[in-house]
Amino acid sequence: MEARTETLEPSQGRASAPAGEAAPGRRPFQAFLDEHRGPVLGYLRSMVGAVDADDCFQETFLAALRAWGAQDSEGSRAWVMRIAHNKAVDHHRSRARRPEPRDELPEVSSEDAQPDDELWARVGSLPDGQRSAVGLRYVAGLSHREVGVALGCSEAAARRRVADGLSRLRKQIHEG
Repeated sequence: MEARTETLEPSQGRASAPAGEAAPGRRPFQAFLDEHRGPVLGYLRSMVGAVDADDCFQETFLAALRAWGAQDSEGSRAWVMRIAHNKAVDHHRSRARRPEPRDELPEVSSEDAQPDDELWARVGSLPDGQRSAVGLRYVAGLSHREVGVALGCSEAAARRRVADGLSRLRKQIHEG
């Protein structure tokens, strides 16, 4: 006998389609996850670094799964990027509350740094709003409108943040 796993629709509070299948008119969460995995993980790596990106990624999609079906924007890339942005901000806040031992960090010479490492270090030094906007635009591939939705600002403000961030990066690169 084949076992059927059922899921609950948050809005209905009763059993619905078997797990992995979408309710009529809805797409399955797994398809959504597969579609957005790369851009979300890339954005999180640009925001929190490769070491912590996987944890933030899991928290992002767990939060998305919990809200799945309750949002009008279900399935929207901007919606999941907003969740990812919030998880990255939460990560930075929690790290700010923990002291890190400075004397145990390995010394890395600038000669050993790769060009990409230098660029990401420069992106990491941008103010939060600019760093987030640049990451969402160029790592996650969002439009300016979607960046605005993800950051909770207007399209014009998102466009300005991206432009200001790129301008600051150009200035840093030209100054050496």
